[in-house]
Amino acid sequence: MGKKRLKKLFDKKGNKLSIYLTAGYPVLDAMPKLVEVLEQEGVDFIEAGMPYSDPLADGETIQKSSAKALKNGMNLDLYFKQIREIRKFSNIPILFMGYFNQVLKRGMDNFLQECVDSGIDGLIIPDLSPEIYMEKYADTFDKYDLGISFLISPTTPDERIRMIDNLTSGFIYAVSTSATTGKKGEFGDEHQKYFEEIKNMNLKNSVAIGFGIDNRKKFLMANRYADATIIGSAFIKAINDEEDFLEKAGLFVREIKV
Repeated sequence: MGKKRLKKLFDKKGNKLSIYLTAGYPVLDAMPKLVEVLEQEGVDFIEAGMPYSDPLADGETIQKSSAKALKNGMNLDLYFKQIREIRKFSNIPILFMGYFNQVLKRGMDNFLQECVDSGIDGLIIPDLSPEIYMEKYADTFDKYDLGISFLISPTTPDERIRMIDNLTSGFIYAVSTSATTGKKGEFGDEHQKYFEEIKNMNLKNSVAIGFGIDNRKKFLMANRYADATIIGSAFIKAINDEEDFLEKAGLFVREIKV
């Protein structure tokens, strides 16, 4: 399916909810079970994070979940195996979220082929710059029909946002703050101004707002300006109990969406 599944999702009207989860957290086989619950609760697409020992954009919560997932035994082979398990019961769009070293170690062609074979629809690689992607990898992504989503932040110049919009295939990930994931605090006037500016740019791609969305109030504010809202750290915190993480996952989504 590749990009087609994502495109079909974003062609539908209404704000979409995405949940980020760390593969292998809180228990090794959690991801397929969590995806099943999240889809039942109305989550529209999944960011399946591959844990990495040296993350750049992740805050403390996701870093800790990654460390535990790696300790549990998560690796790329198992990651792709679990995605294939999910595809036996679900067509929900799934994005690989991880770091470029994980891709390079496999080899770009090999990695993207594994994404296709397992059922990944697109990738978010925070440390792959748009320039390097454009120069070296854009044709390869096209060959495998996989989407790629780049991140923008409040400090990204308009000219660069336009360039990213031209390269993106899937959605643009608008980071709500210049900090790492999971920072506390309500959205203020500066956030609203930033969200409005992005909306008024009338970008070609859909826009998803993420980072720092940890309650219903912030979720609803992001909804007013974006095509999708992404929640990560708050969800990871909510499912930190190995015994009843599935129940907590469902409760978390219900409290956000109401």
